[in-house]
Amino acid sequence: MPIELIDIAVAERHAHPSLSDRITGKVRAVLSETIDGRDQQHEILVPVWTDRNAAMTDEDVDLALLVKAADIVGRLKQRLAPPQDEA
Repeated sequence: MPIELIDIAVAERHAHPSLSDRITGKVRAVLSETIDGRDQQHEILVPVWTDRNAAMTDEDVDLALLVKAADIVGRLKQRLAPPQDEA
C-alpha cells in the first residue's frame, strides 16, 4: 500500500521575526502505510511559511499553511512511491 495522508493540522504559527508580512509555522501531518501486512503511522512536522496580506483572516493564514504543507507531503509521497511497471 502506498503512503497515505490521513491527518493534517497546523501545530504552531507565529510572525516572522524580521519580515512583517510573513507567517511561519509547522504543520503536523500523519501518514499511513502498510509494511509486511501491518499498518504503520508516521507523524511528521513540516516547516512552512506564507505571506499575509491585510484581507487575510487567521483561518485564511491557516489554510495557506496547510495547502503549502500538503503540497510538500504530496511531493514526498511521489518520490517515495514504488516505480510503475512500464507497459
